[in-house]
Amino acid sequence: MKFLDEATIFVKAGKGGAGLSHFRREKFIPLGGPDGGDGGKGGSVILKVDTGKLTLLDLKYQPRWIAENGEKGGTSNKTGRDGEDLVIPLPQGTQVFKDGELICDLDTPTSEFILAKGGRGGKGNNFFKSPTNRAPEHAQPGEEGEEGTFDLSLKLVAHVGLIGLPNAGKSTLISRLTAAKPKIADYPFTTLTPNLGVVSLSEGKSFVIADIPGLIPGASEGKGLGIQFLKHVERTKVLAHLVDVHDIVSDIEAGAPRKTLEAIEYELAQFSHELSLRPKITVVTKIDSAPEDFDKDSVARALGGGVFFISSVTGVGLSELKFALQRMIISDE
Repeated sequence: MKFLDEATIFVKAGKGGAGLSHFRREKFIPLGGPDGGDGGKGGSVILKVDTGKLTLLDLKYQPRWIAENGEKGGTSNKTGRDGEDLVIPLPQGTQVFKDGELICDLDTPTSEFILAKGGRGGKGNNFFKSPTNRAPEHAQPGEEGEEGTFDLSLKLVAHVGLIGLPNAGKSTLISRLTAAKPKIADYPFTTLTPNLGVVSLSEGKSFVIADIPGLIPGASEGKGLGIQFLKHVERTKVLAHLVDVHDIVSDIEAGAPRKTLEAIEYELAQFSHELSLRPKITVVTKIDSAPEDFDKDSVARALGGGVFFISSVTGVGLSELKFALQRMIISDE
């Protein structure tokens, strides 16, 4: 499935049906008496979260959404049928903008929003009957439905965001912790779109984890994949910063143990100061291929403590990591 996190759509709600001007044919009633019914209201355009959707790709192929018009009023004071509402299913986390202003944020699984209201139906001539006007001929036309062009932007909703340089092991980790099947290879920028997965714990507990495409130094200036996917970690409660054990060893040998970590932290801060302050943990990956003299304790001290050492290949440290993430999520709520 292709990933698309931005789209522009045109929507138009249905027009209300026209009221009817009509008279029944009955003796001793002027002109038979008015019996024109009201028109039905036009259908509205409604946005609704569909938890089965993870992309805005559908909107690329269907950028125009037009709801059904209401039907005109009938004889014998019958009201016309209302136009059917048009529901647009969207992934959770979709934000809707009009001329740069945020209109709505579909940030929960049950979020729903009326984007364009259908027009009211016109009144039939029976509505205008009065003691002084017993045979009105006037009936109203239906109102036009609301319409407009809107910009949609998707921010994935996840509890944990995996960040780090390309090939830090994010895709392999998410494939081991969840049922997600991201592309995995030994070259940079294997992951070109965010991946979501659900981490299952005991007693039916779970949390959602997002694998964000690799950042590189200079991303905030447009290098590599730039910062186009950083918005997907803005909703996360916790960030897990993955760093390849070989990068850590190289940094320590160069006398700058936090060099790789600080490079990515700088890019986060350039994108969002608030995001740079998000609770985070450091995860050293690929320890199955660490040098023989690799000392976890000294490395943890050099990195400032609170470090997890894992191997997604052998499974070492994965259980401890996922329960630590769960505790961080709970403490942040």
